[in-house]
Amino acid sequence: MHHQGIREPSVGELQKAAGLFNMTVGQILNTEGDIPGEATMEDKSSIEQMNLIQQLDKDDRTVIFKIIDTMLTKKKFKDFFQKNVAAL
Repeated sequence: MHHQGIREPSVGELQKAAGLFNMTVGQILNTEGDIPGEATMEDKSSIEQMNLIQQLDKDDRTVIFKIIDTMLTKKKFKDFFQKNVAAL
């Protein structure tokens, strides 16, 4: 299934998203890094997270979902790769 319009987020979009979560772009891109105390999204329930995202304006929401799509897509590729290529 091919999703229209999924692409890597631009630097500007990443900076915007970083600001929303009180993170630096480096922290968003470096998923291994420690997230500062202010960014407590992951401590919240999924419902609370969605509520926080819904409070953003439309452009910011679009950016967040684009980044989430990108991450999920990467994860799917990674899982697919590990399952299929690691099995060879």
